[in-house]
Amino acid sequence: MSMSDPLGDMLTRIRNGQRVGKSKVSAPASRLRLNVLDVLKREGYIRDYRSQAQSVGLAELEIELKYHDGNPVIQEISRVSRPGQRVYSKIKELPSYYNGLGITILSTPRGVMSDQEARAANVGGEVLCRVF
Repeated sequence: MSMSDPLGDMLTRIRNGQRVGKSKVSAPASRLRLNVLDVLKREGYIRDYRSQAQSVGLAELEIELKYHDGNPVIQEISRVSRPGQRVYSKIKELPSYYNGLGITILSTPRGVMSDQEARAANVGGEVLCRVF
């Protein structure tokens, strides 16, 4: 059976893994998921990630979660744009999340980037998720 929201599934795996204190979680690989994980790593929300080939044509991501003093670094991670309701934002209308402490991840014509990078590049796009 095919999955209707692969990115939402990965975010839920991260959220559930941190709730129970796991050091690593795994998820099926895709290009969008790799790009989102790259942004999360650049912003310091996860320790690292690796793509491992399971079989021919199938790869799996192994995501190393990050903790600070025993508490998860990611306090909240939520999907904004869903398959049934896409959410787009111009860069001037993009609100800050938790007064700039959290980030919003956007899919723009220049690639997947955080809201700060999108403001610097002056480009808007689809709001994928919010992280705090």
